[in-house]
Amino acid sequence: MNSGGGAGSAILEGKRMEIDQIRKLIELMVANDLSELDISDGETKVKLKRGPGELHVVSSPVASVAAPAPEAVAPPAAEPEEVSPPEELVEIRSPMVGTFYTAPSPDSEDFVSVGSPVAEDTVVSIVEAMKVMNEIKAECTGTVAEVCVANAQPVEFGQVLFRVRPA
Repeated sequence: MNSGGGAGSAILEGKRMEIDQIRKLIELMVANDLSELDISDGETKVKLKRGPGELHVVSSPVASVAAPAPEAVAPPAAEPEEVSPPEELVEIRSPMVGTFYTAPSPDSEDFVSVGSPVAEDTVVSIVEAMKVMNEIKAECTGTVAEVCVANAQPVEFGQVLFRVRPA
């Protein structure tokens, strides 16, 4: 069952879920750039799929209700980074999937911030993968122009973490 509405339309089939629950799931998908999400809770199963211009929510057992989606749902990115940076900036990308950290511990200062000078061996962040803390080095010389990921956010392989203006 599809509720019309073009971009951002949503469908819900099955056990009635609260609109707020659906919105939270959609926000989670958008924030983490997910194109599909499957959740099972007892007899209730929810499957969310996001494609160009629409979002589908399917839940079972079968009984249906239409639910609105958030106003702006972006299509999934073909690659981790959609926007091309200005050519003069060098990108520092994540070498793995994991959780991005800007500091060695929650009470420590960030490794770098916008305006910080970096050299090839400067540690700029940590990406935690499978409980292993992996130091990410700049591998270039220059000044940090942009921090592209917030602390403690999940990152994908190849996702841009920083942009550096070369020296």
